[in-house]
Amino acid sequence: MKDIGEKDKRVSDQPVMTGAERLLATCRRQAVDRTPVWFMRQAGRCLAGYRELREQYDILTLTRTPELCAQVTSMPVEELGVDGAVLYADIMLPLYGMGVPFSIDPGIGPIVHRPVRDEAAVAALRVVEAEEATPELFQTIQLLRKELDGRAALIGFAGAPYTVASYLIEGRPTKDHARAKGMMYGRPDLWERLMLTLAEVTVRYLRAQIDAGVQVVQLFDSWMGDLGAREYEAWVLPYTRRIFDGLRDTGVPTIHFGTGTVGLLESMAAAGSDLVSVDWRVPLDQAWQRIGSDKGIQGNLDPSVLLAPWEVVQREGRRVLAEAANRPGHIFNLGHGVLPDSPADHLRRLADLVHEESARDRAQQGAATTEAGA
Repeated sequence: MKDIGEKDKRVSDQPVMTGAERLLATCRRQAVDRTPVWFMRQAGRCLAGYRELREQYDILTLTRTPELCAQVTSMPVEELGVDGAVLYADIMLPLYGMGVPFSIDPGIGPIVHRPVRDEAAVAALRVVEAEEATPELFQTIQLLRKELDGRAALIGFAGAPYTVASYLIEGRPTKDHARAKGMMYGRPDLWERLMLTLAEVTVRYLRAQIDAGVQVVQLFDSWMGDLGAREYEAWVLPYTRRIFDGLRDTGVPTIHFGTGTVGLLESMAAAGSDLVSVDWRVPLDQAWQRIGSDKGIQGNLDPSVLLAPWEVVQREGRRVLAEAANRPGHIFNLGHGVLPDSPADHLRRLADLVHEESARDRAQQGAATTEAGA
């Protein structure tokens, strides 16, 4: 039988929030009983059940079959005990409605079969209602809201214009995104048309997810760290801000994610999300100071830590919690996605660790509420 310490005794008689309540309250910087936790790419090859499904179905089939997609999305809630269920989808799905043929090579990533590199290709991009482009995704969301039943918040997402534009122009993942940057620098008029189109498609896509039932949305700008602050603010920030502005009236919390963003945190915060998701390259407390205490923060364990022995995972998880100091508005996550070889047991134990060691008693919750309102 587990030995109950003094802290456990203090919190054992406190009301326990559901995962959805915990994560949503944190997004609004309200008092919670424990720090919420979920992991980017948590529904992936680290789970045996997912690997079994992948032996039968390709990624796009899983994303476009509501029953299968719902099954994969809910797996981490059942197996890891996380507070958020991130929709199993791909940032490329809106391309179906835009008329851009693509596929996903498991060993490479997204492959765009006709890259968008000139005026004719940009002009040919369609802007249609999201429900028309990917109706099965919204059926999945409705299924999941019923299945999750408050145990975890359902998190929707989309790729940010810069990252999606990089795939569209390059045609596949690249290290330097030279063609995309070439258009940005050399054809600013064409770049603007492309980014405006992508911003409009993304707003429609995320609003449709919200209408279907997602409770939080995250905007992934995985490649924004390639840019300097000046370039980001001139050629990317206006379109990212356009998306968050276009979602604000929904009242649904928003998270802005990027990697390699040590030099861009202030600019990210200016885009208008409720929370900023930071990677491991900057201590969480320093990142929070830079984005501002009026915003929540998500992160920021290095995914590679999960490949180390449990004692190391435990130590590093505690370090992130110490840097957050139980201030209202912190969602524990990784700085990027779960690596395929990560032991599922490490993720399970880490989720338990976060919940146990961040548990607040009623007095601490009251102090957090006062701090958030200051």
